[in-house]
Amino acid sequence: MGSNSVVSNRRMPEKMNCFDLSPNSNSESEAEEVHVLAVDDSLVDRKVIERLLKISSCKVTAVDSGWRALKLLGLLDDEEEDKSSFSSSDGFEGLKVDLIITDYWMPGMTGYELLKKIKESSSFREIPVVIMSSENVMARIDRCLEEGAEEFIVKPVKLSDVTRLRDYYMATREIRSAESGINVNKRKLQESFDVSTASSSPSSSSASPPSLFSSSAPCSPSSLDSPTRRPKMTSFDHILI
Repeated sequence: MGSNSVVSNRRMPEKMNCFDLSPNSNSESEAEEVHVLAVDDSLVDRKVIERLLKISSCKVTAVDSGWRALKLLGLLDDEEEDKSSFSSSDGFEGLKVDLIITDYWMPGMTGYELLKKIKESSSFREIPVVIMSSENVMARIDRCLEEGAEEFIVKPVKLSDVTRLRDYYMATREIRSAESGINVNKRKLQESFDVSTASSSPSSSSASPPSLFSSSAPCSPSSLDSPTRRPKMTSFDHILI
């Protein structure tokens, strides 16, 4: 690997069925702001990544430790909060973020330990986590990717790295939004079908109405409706086929 290397858990296709996922896509969702939590104990590196994110039209919350990141996310329990170096009144809890970028080697809590805490949380395990490091250590990279990191970037981080991450997130958010809309419409259609069946056959109310989306139905849900989903976004192949 060169001086600036990226190891990723996923691929970024240009187009997938009806979705245009290219960086120059004119979809409305690209105009929406992505909120990134940046974690780095180095003031210089923290300012650099914060600047790059803002240039890429991202909203940024920057902190100097894994403990403070967990505090803002509301993931510290009472015992862990006692170990931290700030009071419960510092900052605010329950921060909502779309992407987390963290340095690997930090005092108190490493980026790997922060990654594990996030992936153990039912509320935040789906949030993509990117690890940064100035050291190109393969064992460290493999361990982070196996734990669920989206990417491992060897510093210095470039604007192209940040822009690529933003574009990837916006593309996956568009697909998740489409999935959500299809599932809602399917549920409403099923409810309407159930009501219609019950009102047209009052004498058979004790029998279970047929399911509109049962295996015997003539139509089948599209691949977007598949309930199978990995806990990390490693590829669009797990979302769309």
